[in-house]
Amino acid sequence: MTLMQKRHLRRRAGALIFHLVVICIGFMMLYPILWMISNSFKGNREIFNSFSLIPRSFNIDNYIRGWEYNKSLTFTTFFGNSFFYTIVSTIGAVLSSALVAFGFARIRFRGSKVLYGIMFLTLMLPYQVIMVPQFIIFYRLGWVNTMLPLIVPQFGGQAFFIFLMVQFIRGIPAELDQAAMIDGCSKFGIFTRIIFPLIKPALITSTIFSFYWRWDDFLGPLLYLNRPRNFTVSLALRMFSDPTTSTDWGAIFAMGTLSLVPVFLVFIVFQKYIVQGMVTSGLKG
Repeated sequence: MTLMQKRHLRRRAGALIFHLVVICIGFMMLYPILWMISNSFKGNREIFNSFSLIPRSFNIDNYIRGWEYNKSLTFTTFFGNSFFYTIVSTIGAVLSSALVAFGFARIRFRGSKVLYGIMFLTLMLPYQVIMVPQFIIFYRLGWVNTMLPLIVPQFGGQAFFIFLMVQFIRGIPAELDQAAMIDGCSKFGIFTRIIFPLIKPALITSTIFSFYWRWDDFLGPLLYLNRPRNFTVSLALRMFSDPTTSTDWGAIFAMGTLSLVPVFLVFIVFQKYIVQGMVTSGLKG
């Protein structure tokens, strides 16, 4: 066997070992999701008596029973609440963050660096620090038990999205702004006609992250929503668990599986934009 053949075999063996390790790690990461999907088709007894990912019989009763919940209040209401909360909050967070980012990146004003630094520091501020003061404010405004405390703050911009878009905007040549101003375009016109279309990757990346965060949000709805008719999917799943009686685990796993469908669809459709937005924003910083 020649030296070239030995090197070729070593490369192939190294690649094989690498792929096997990656497959094993990927399976360990996906196992909880696969286990949940599998249990959504099992009966309550089989769920805890069998570790197999393949059910003995595929039964959709868990999905029917879980979706109907208590007849008068179905998961149609909960999914509708989640979509409303997620979509409106995402639109508000992305658009307002883009406008604020344009101001920090393109408009020079006194104290801009200080304000940008304060905005950046809020990334390190735990939500638990502002949770109680915010609740008191919204309680006095009479917004508790509505979607307003969850949606309105998103229209003030999100620090992470602002930071992401500022880095992206700073990579766009300032000569485009100057040319637009010569043509009589205002600052807002520059933003809407030039900057906004050019930061599409950052906008889509922010939209995806915002969708994920709002859809999975549990603490926010738990604090402000008390009526079951206003519950999101995350809160509705908790209602299946009753420590005083038997818990319908099959229905929980079935509805939990359905709650992952929008997340998977968004990731599959827009995954290339996540990488593109993060990489280009980092390079243009």
